[in-house]
Amino acid sequence: MKKLDIISINDFSKDDIVHILELARKMEKNTKPLLKGKVLATLFFEPSTRTRLSFESAMKQLGGMTIGFAEPKATSTAKGETLHDTIKMVEGYADVIVIRHYLEGAARLASEATFKPVINAGDGANQHPTQTFLDLYTIKKFQGNISKLHIGFLGDLKYGRTVHSLVNALAMFDCKMTFISPESLKMPSSYLDFLATKNIDFFEKNELDLQDLDILYVTRIQKERFPDAMEYEKVKNAFILDKSILKGVKKNFKIMHPLPRVNEIHPSLDNSGYDIYFQQAHNGIPVRQALLALVLNKIK
Repeated sequence: MKKLDIISINDFSKDDIVHILELARKMEKNTKPLLKGKVLATLFFEPSTRTRLSFESAMKQLGGMTIGFAEPKATSTAKGETLHDTIKMVEGYADVIVIRHYLEGAARLASEATFKPVINAGDGANQHPTQTFLDLYTIKKFQGNISKLHIGFLGDLKYGRTVHSLVNALAMFDCKMTFISPESLKMPSSYLDFLATKNIDFFEKNELDLQDLDILYVTRIQKERFPDAMEYEKVKNAFILDKSILKGVKKNFKIMHPLPRVNEIHPSLDNSGYDIYFQQAHNGIPVRQALLALVLNKIK
């Protein structure tokens, strides 16, 4: 099989995405050790809880093993080793590599350095494709379908890689989108231009308007992405959601969040019946199981 990498959601067609979501659905019922004897390397140059642990859990539940690091300062990169050389070394230790890096394009570079499959777990403010797959899986699970929904995005839309990946994917399903953010954190124009070329309806707002939404996808204001700390202070509390936002929302309305949250979603919304962000995170297991088995040619 030709080497399959998971680098960008843009590398997949709508049919590819639908197929992967179906594989994930089947994985929820799978009990076979499909990846017995296989080794996953998790190379995390940025902090992670959900992505790293769910990849490791997914691999182990399928009978595989994991190696890797979550603190790059304890590796040879602190001695000056290049990303290319790190990948060349790791390819001799593992069958598949998952990488998170602070530089945009790092995952693509890693994939070009090795003959082993590489999965992008987030590269800077660019892409987070496996998060997109689990987001789509969650939407389909709770809404019954993905096509022609109205999705709202709230918070940091400038630096939010989960938003960037998801917007590109939702365009394939003809979803209407509303972008709600402070002026300084608006959706980059390149993504809006892309939606325009696809004739996708979208709206930009700087105040909450949830009346017509099927899904509200909330993101935290990412302090670590701001080059100027003062700019972060200006917008860090731009939106704080509590139960008061639920007045007048649709019956099927759901709130998603890639997590971690800081203070943008008050705990009073937990168990409100509209919150699905913890289930969303847990859906990372079957989705990442499907992706791991797929790139290792154990399912088709």
